[in-house]
Amino acid sequence: MMPTATAVDARMRELHRDNGGALLHYLRRLTPPASPCTAEDLLQETMLRAWRSRDRLPAGGEPQRRWLFTVARHLAVDAYRKRQRRPVEVDLAESDLPPSAHATADSAIAALTLRRAIGELGDAHRSVLLQLYVKGLSVDEVATLLDIPAGTVKSRAYYAVRHLRNALTGS
Repeated sequence: MMPTATAVDARMRELHRDNGGALLHYLRRLTPPASPCTAEDLLQETMLRAWRSRDRLPAGGEPQRRWLFTVARHLAVDAYRKRQRRPVEVDLAESDLPPSAHATADSAIAALTLRRAIGELGDAHRSVLLQLYVKGLSVDEVATLLDIPAGTVKSRAYYAVRHLRNALTGS
């Protein structure tokens, strides 16, 4: 008997509720501290893999948990390897963008705060912002260029913009 969409949704919510916090904690230890959004991206990808493999997902609490942690570890290792082999194209934090002569003190402080916040982003998030907002590529083009799913591009852009917004507003 084929499970209904509601049953699948409930199962995935339960899976995330029971394991999401522990997985995120585990992934934060496996990712660089300079890129806090990477662990969230990896958690999202782990849950996406669980959803795609829901028919093959082990039954029961402990076998499911081991499966999820194994997938998360593999994703973290893959992300690490990808960071090692892919050079940073442009470092926006070090770009020479002096404030204009007519800039007020507030806009100069905002520019410096933004530059510092961009420097705090991980390479993956910085490259997504560069491709989307500086080069003007679409989400699908960035996904193809960086060899990642479009959902990951959206997620990285969301978390990177949220980080920049929080830095500018002082949140």
